[in-house]
Amino acid sequence: METIFKTDDSWSSLVLRVMLGIVIFAHGAQKLLGWFGGNGFSGTMGFFTNVMHLPWLVAFLVIIGESLGSLALIAGLLTRFTAASFIVIMLGAIATTHWPQGFFMNWFGKQQGEGFEYHLLVIGMSTALLIAGGGRWSIDGLIARWTSDRAEREPGVHSKTFKAVG
Repeated sequence: METIFKTDDSWSSLVLRVMLGIVIFAHGAQKLLGWFGGNGFSGTMGFFTNVMHLPWLVAFLVIIGESLGSLALIAGLLTRFTAASFIVIMLGAIATTHWPQGFFMNWFGKQQGEGFEYHLLVIGMSTALLIAGGGRWSIDGLIARWTSDRAEREPGVHSKTFKAVG
């Protein structure tokens, strides 16, 4: 538990997590709600499962991961888990769709589709958050302090938990 929630009090992690969360939320809102010109949940599920031939569970997890995961990331809740899921989602997007288009996004409309430069930025930012945690003003930080304070007040709490699990 401590490894999942532990974080420092850095401003850089706060900035990374909020900015990444905002950007990914826009993509998730397209997929889940149809905002910003997106297809919404049923349209995106149909595209992922019928056109891309992804399993329905993978399609569902991508939609939920980008929409709800981004909100959790902004709040700093389960930062490392969410960052890891973004890495998996972006690697999947590169492998299934964007690799043939090359590195660059389709800035001038001269390619068949979008390249993967955006995806690499998301992977880089997510990797930094995976390593550092949520930083300042994160719910993860509050949980880590709470569990640490509890362990100091009740020294046998963690050892009992590990004995029960292991």
